[in-house]
Amino acid sequence: MRDRSWAKEKAEKLVSQMTLKEKASQLLFSSPAIERLGVSEYNWWNEALHGVARAGTATVFPQAIGLAATFDSDLVFRIADTISTEGRAKYNEASRFSDHDIYKGLTFWSPNVNIFRDPRWGRGQETYGEDPYLTSVLGKEFVRGLQGEGKYLKTAACAKHFAVHSGPEDLRHSFNALASRHDMEETYLPAFHALVESGVEAVMGAYNRLNGEPCCASPALQDILRKQWGFEGHFVSDCWALRDFHEGHRVTKDAVHSAALAIKNGCDLNCGCVYNSLLDAVKKHLITEEDITVSCVRLFTTRYLLGMGEKTEWDGFGINDVDTAEARSLSLEAARKSIVMLKNDGILPLENIKTLGVIGPNADNRIALAGNYHGTASRYVTPLEGIEDEAERRGVRVLYSLGCHLSDTRDEHLAKEDDRFSEAAAVTAASDAVVLVLGLDETLEGEQHDNSNFGWGADKSSLVLPGHQEKLLDLVASSGKPFVVIIEAGSAVDLEKAEKASAILIAWYPGAMGGKAIADILFGSVSPSGKLPVTFYRSLDPLPPYTDYSLKERTYRYASESNVRYPFGYGLTYGKADVTAAEGVWDNGQMTVDVVLQSDSEMEDVLQVYVKALDLPSSPIRSLAAFRRLKLKGGEEHFSIPLSPSAFETVDENGVRGVVAKRFLVSVGFSQPDARSVSLTGRKCVEFEVVLGS
Repeated sequence: MRDRSWAKEKAEKLVSQMTLKEKASQLLFSSPAIERLGVSEYNWWNEALHGVARAGTATVFPQAIGLAATFDSDLVFRIADTISTEGRAKYNEASRFSDHDIYKGLTFWSPNVNIFRDPRWGRGQETYGEDPYLTSVLGKEFVRGLQGEGKYLKTAACAKHFAVHSGPEDLRHSFNALASRHDMEETYLPAFHALVESGVEAVMGAYNRLNGEPCCASPALQDILRKQWGFEGHFVSDCWALRDFHEGHRVTKDAVHSAALAIKNGCDLNCGCVYNSLLDAVKKHLITEEDITVSCVRLFTTRYLLGMGEKTEWDGFGINDVDTAEARSLSLEAARKSIVMLKNDGILPLENIKTLGVIGPNADNRIALAGNYHGTASRYVTPLEGIEDEAERRGVRVLYSLGCHLSDTRDEHLAKEDDRFSEAAAVTAASDAVVLVLGLDETLEGEQHDNSNFGWGADKSSLVLPGHQEKLLDLVASSGKPFVVIIEAGSAVDLEKAEKASAILIAWYPGAMGGKAIADILFGSVSPSGKLPVTFYRSLDPLPPYTDYSLKERTYRYASESNVRYPFGYGLTYGKADVTAAEGVWDNGQMTVDVVLQSDSEMEDVLQVYVKALDLPSSPIRSLAAFRRLKLKGGEEHFSIPLSPSAFETVDENGVRGVVAKRFLVSVGFSQPDARSVSLTGRKCVEFEVVLGS
């Protein structure tokens, strides 16, 4: 862990010289300068989920849900390291021109490690999916890449939104999420705990209440965070969440009492303006000056750790370190690894095609490349552009039609419905095969409308593709021509009609270079190797109401197999690999699984290990305990993969974690061991039983 004692000492000395008014001013996200003490203006609000966001030119990587689909922790670290380099570079250049505006600082409010519990949630795209272990591993690597090593933080990461928040977006300012102690410990809290253990500098509170307490002023959550986990960084409110105390949750009567409640319960930094009332709260004896001092010291400890007033090894980064060829290449690598192939009857990779039709509202949609919370790339490659570039090299003619609007019934508002259908039919008739690019973008799923996210997106009411996209799919299917469906989206959608296609690819929001990655996979330059980080359901009907935070029928760990269309961890490749043998080896209380693999070619695939407690019926169906992305050479190979230390722990109904069960089933393969995965892949996992204490 990074030594922070020196920074805290300097912070205490500096804050001791401030007046009460000066200290209070520093607890707002837009902190003014204190010239007499040499403190410069600083804006704490910056975003970096998948690239430096909202601050001009920066590399746009695949959205977080796409990074999760890579199952590649090293890749996530390299991406975060690149993001922090660009963040430092942009900060240095902005500071050189005395620009201290929003989105120009070094405190990134990323990553989002909430659990994607329900496919309707619009912000699920910002997460690493539905599994707490996968989220923990990738989140830790993202934090490590953002913060760097050594005396100073390269940038400061923030684990959000503490805790449990995963919709509904339209109710978040007044919603009370009810979560059991069991579900908290087993599902909703592990990733936050892992990030605190890895030294994340900040934690952001959620908008909602949790079991009656506003998350940005929750004694229960602060007890977990600071007393049980030992968190030493600063705590920031979500934006304007403190205003919700009196306007939405109605737990206080006005801004003065909301400010007092928040600072008394651990909220150091206010994204919003409620902390303008801190001085009034002192006057009314609701809080003391010491309450403000504690938070101010925490914030300046972070600023000193970032190098405030000192020279750091990061000072040399500048404009030439932003959006480099190397960073764009890394974005392309991530996009290639994130794409999940759900179906392929042999049409892919495309061969012996003279004319290829490209149809669909996302075929040439730049917005769908980026997802939400994105920067501005210097170059974008849409699926159409990527396919055209690759087709030209291969002598293939490409015909294009929009086909239909993304969400409306017509493209031109004066035209009749389905005004692009005849063109799509003509393209289909003239083509040997068709690539149909459908899905969503951030205008259709994202965050609730407010002043900071420009009214984009929000939750989905249905998994069905919007507008007349399914009608367009039926039109193409009725032609009898072979076709491929590509879905760009940040969440699971209904793929019942898409199964008419010869192949299905899930491309997520693949970043600025996403179109090239899609073309590389379509034409076989790269084999698909992504895995689903979420479950694709057949129907929403078996799921509890969206406002119910229980896990019943949600995520692969609790969903009935009959409602699973495509399982968590599933994804096909062009080659074939099988686990032929696996056994567990104990050493100093930790198990390593030794694996023998057989593959038919050079390829990448993701080895997965699942554990199920056999003698505790209330435990999950199974839980991911380890994973590793492998570069296979072809033939027989041997690998070892250590299990998580918590692999054999279970959680009781009171939220107490421990080693209770004695018998476990360990499953090793390139997917889950469920019948649906076996049916889809034609491969079974190798399984063995573990009896503790034997």
